[in-house]
Amino acid sequence: MTTPTTTEPRTRRSVPPLAKLAGLTAALGAILIALLALFILPSLKSGAHDLPLGVAGDPAAVTQVETALEKAAPGAYAVEAFSSADDLDDAIADRTVHGGLVAGPNGLEVHVASAGSTAISGSLTATAQAVGQATALPVAVSDVVPLPEDDPTGIGIGGLAFPLVFGGIVPVVAFRSLFSSNRWKLAGLGTFAVAGGVIVAAVLRFWFGSIDDSFWPVAGAMALGIAALAIPLAGLQQALGAKGFTIGAASMMFLGNPLAGIATTGAWLPSGLGDLGQLLPPGAAGALVRSAAYFDGAGGLGAALTLTGWIVAGFVLHAVGTRRAARRDTVVAD
Repeated sequence: MTTPTTTEPRTRRSVPPLAKLAGLTAALGAILIALLALFILPSLKSGAHDLPLGVAGDPAAVTQVETALEKAAPGAYAVEAFSSADDLDDAIADRTVHGGLVAGPNGLEVHVASAGSTAISGSLTATAQAVGQATALPVAVSDVVPLPEDDPTGIGIGGLAFPLVFGGIVPVVAFRSLFSSNRWKLAGLGTFAVAGGVIVAAVLRFWFGSIDDSFWPVAGAMALGIAALAIPLAGLQQALGAKGFTIGAASMMFLGNPLAGIATTGAWLPSGLGDLGQLLPPGAAGALVRSAAYFDGAGGLGAALTLTGWIVAGFVLHAVGTRRAARRDTVVAD
């Protein structure tokens, strides 16, 4: 007769407190390093790199300027020739180039658009001064698209990153806790996006003086930006639960925010990072708001399509999550 053997349950070895302390400290340290890299490195490595720049004027003078420009700022600008200063100004207003140099018999004139980016216009002006010294030409500055007098540094538009992220994250939590109905929840997010856009535009126009005649375009651009953050987060929450919302919100806060380039434009950020930032809602929203505020919408089509794509993706995620929830409820009822 065989006596059955009993297996003793294995006891899990408890991790010593010192090991827990060391492991958690190392993990938090790694997160801190990642945050430093995300929030500081893009600004630290920012600068002019292959920025589209126009040059106009006498052919001989243009050649001289191009040579001096490459010596003064190698690799900083991608030069495009224009037949006249007026054509160059049109290209700047259309945002196909960030600025330009006009070489003439009386000297060198640098054409900038401070409304597009004070960082780029300041860098271009400094480079033009270096070119002027190298070519023995006097330098004058012409601001083709200036900032409003009440906000000459562009802080109003440049500071929109946090309001955008706030407007996209907090309402998702607030309206989900207020309404059990998905219809009312989505209606609340849409209503807040519109109201938020109007509020931001009103503050920029009537309090800060950061915009002049573009109240409704800026309100619409800001509303689209808030919706492009809120709707996808609501969709992630509906499809994947709290985990999906947390991952999405953290990505927008710790990735989309530092790579948005709202204060300087994405073109000023390191290659690749600026492009990635413009594909995320904060960066696309900042680009669209600046375009609507100062350039009559020029250069904003790509950003508008990007934001629309995020909104559509959010609705799709929400619909998928709602269908899954209904299917689970049906199974439980059976």
